[in-house]
Amino acid sequence: MIPAEVPDEAAEPDGLEDRLRRFATIWSRAIFPATATSLTRPEFEQHLLPLARRLRDALHDKIFDAAPAHGVGAALVAVHCTDPETLARSLGVVDAYLVLYCGASADPADELAAEELRARCARLQHALAAGFALALRERTLTEQEAIARSALTARGVAEDALHATEARFRAVFEGAAIGIGIADLDGHVLEVNNTLTQMLGGLEHHVRSRNVSEWVHPDDGPQVWRMHGELVRGERESFRTEKPFFRNDGTVLWTNLTVSLLRDVDGVPQYQLALLEDTTERRLLNLRLRYEATHDALTGLPNRTLFFERLEKALTPARETPKEPAGETVKEAAKATPTPTRFGLCYLDLDGFKAINDSLGHSAGDRMLVEVADRLQSCATAPGEMVARLGGDEFVALTTGPDSVREVNDLASRILGALATPISLDGREFTVRGSIGIVEGKAGEFTAAEVLRSADITMYRAKSAGGNRFEHADAEADARAITRHGLTTALPTALERGEFFIEYQPLVHLADGKVHGAEALVRWRHPTHGVLSPDRFIPLAEHTGLIVPLGRWVLEQSVRQARAWQEELAAGAFAGPVRINVNLSPAQLHHPGLVADTVEVLERVGLAPGSLCLEVTESALIGADEDLLKPLRQLAEMGVDIALDDFGTGYSNLANLRRLPVSVLKLDRSFTQGMQQHPADAVDIKIVEGIVSLAHSLELTVTVEGVETGTQADHLRRLGCDTAQGWYYARPGPPEMLHTLSLADAV
Repeated sequence: MIPAEVPDEAAEPDGLEDRLRRFATIWSRAIFPATATSLTRPEFEQHLLPLARRLRDALHDKIFDAAPAHGVGAALVAVHCTDPETLARSLGVVDAYLVLYCGASADPADELAAEELRARCARLQHALAAGFALALRERTLTEQEAIARSALTARGVAEDALHATEARFRAVFEGAAIGIGIADLDGHVLEVNNTLTQMLGGLEHHVRSRNVSEWVHPDDGPQVWRMHGELVRGERESFRTEKPFFRNDGTVLWTNLTVSLLRDVDGVPQYQLALLEDTTERRLLNLRLRYEATHDALTGLPNRTLFFERLEKALTPARETPKEPAGETVKEAAKATPTPTRFGLCYLDLDGFKAINDSLGHSAGDRMLVEVADRLQSCATAPGEMVARLGGDEFVALTTGPDSVREVNDLASRILGALATPISLDGREFTVRGSIGIVEGKAGEFTAAEVLRSADITMYRAKSAGGNRFEHADAEADARAITRHGLTTALPTALERGEFFIEYQPLVHLADGKVHGAEALVRWRHPTHGVLSPDRFIPLAEHTGLIVPLGRWVLEQSVRQARAWQEELAAGAFAGPVRINVNLSPAQLHHPGLVADTVEVLERVGLAPGSLCLEVTESALIGADEDLLKPLRQLAEMGVDIALDDFGTGYSNLANLRRLPVSVLKLDRSFTQGMQQHPADAVDIKIVEGIVSLAHSLELTVTVEGVETGTQADHLRRLGCDTAQGWYYARPGPPEMLHTLSLADAV
């Protein structure tokens, strides 16, 4: 009898308890027909009620823990619910009804979102299945130990019966719950019990008339018949193995087989005794659980786990056993030599899949993934080919063979061709595009992690090139990508560790050649890669968002340096510069704290706004709206100069200069390279002359970058350019270097 459930002092409201009981009723009705319990269905339902309450409580715990569901799975096995159908039906009931009937909480303040409840429900199902499988395995081990003891007992009893009385032997033989058969050393079946006859699905005389050798099965392990030969020759007393048999109707019976040698009173081998335990249902359950653990639930494709198993196998060199020369021992002949094989991997990521999820919803996205999976499966049908889903919209296709270069290219082409046909979703057609990274090579040269990382990097290279294409892995490109990733991950701590520093390049008045100011240029003193220029890490900082704190640090350090120069100038120890130019990235322009941060730094350091010039690239202001220009206007109204950097490279409309709050044009070096020699390029002169004339008419000063020769500087001075910078005057360096230049100018 099942003891009556003791009500809890803090019982749930009647509504929640009634819903819990309805859930338990549905559960009991679903699995009771598949149980082997002696309980009635109402008694069985009362047994399930506390298990249902454990699932309900786990669903609503503030700190989610799936362990109670693990125990529920074990409890099912404990009450003899061991049929595979019991697990399948239990998971179905939990999936369909747990959230429906038990989703509400006794405390409205603890209500969880529907998505969180479904996610928890899914994890509870996984834990329940795992607990069921583990408990079933432990039960199996216990039964196997009992069978082993039974085998020993049966062997001893059989020997005693053969030597003593047939009656005693028959009592054990016929009453055993496992199949028992006796054969002579030639394999002729002499006796079988009723259990074995039923297991093999035939009449007793059909079984007794056969020879043991007739029960060969294609899935027999190579050691089975070798051990059997040793046993009948008297070289071993017994062996145990897992072996399949064909039943009379052609179906397969899987067994745990134990075969023992029976000797006569003189110790001479006389009979062989076979004990068979039917493990077919257990094996089918294990195969099903294995399938669910290694296949994607949505698409049915192999998942990441199974794919890595196949990839590891493909990356392991095959071994070939040589023919045995005359006189060579079996052990020596079994030595194998590695035979290198080749592999090809396609790493596919769908282009623009997130937009479909966002616009049509995840249900439509799932249907698209299923369709894509079907098409990919149809592309990989040759021997040695497989397709798997890694997760999300990422798929992989693997091929092996001696001509893997051609095969993997053909496979990638077939995949892109299969994706080209539009997919119909909700009455609309969508064209799916994909980017594929290909890695091909010889087995034994790479690890699975290395192959997948290289394929992933290569796939992003294909996506950056426009998508809907495939690219082959390139070791140098991989190395650059890995370096970029390393720099990206090191950026946040680099600022904290003080690895950044600033160099200054002088800005020189072309009219008198005196230092007018300096541009601050940030550098990174990387502990491994040495000093890195801004083009190596500024794009990474913009991508990660670190550009805002880094830019604030550069601004403060540069403003402090300008203030120090002004103090030295006031003391007569320094002839300049008095202005500092600081670069702003596009990400900083969009940061809402730009104006406040700049004002705070200037006021705290004590530098006048007119001593600061913020440089913004022309490309960042192309098509800029008033919201983007507003902070620049505010800074310009305070007196901060705004310089339009790299002017002439962004294809901007010159008429737009009137609406931009800029006071300085920095002319890109490409316009003045033709002036580095004499005679100067006439076209370059005309272009620069026109730009200078336009800038001055708009009351803008002109600064020229990249001045490298005295001839170039003379041309620019005659054309009316105001200031210049470049290696002709000085390379970027520490602030002391500009101090020396200024003293030289003063002299």
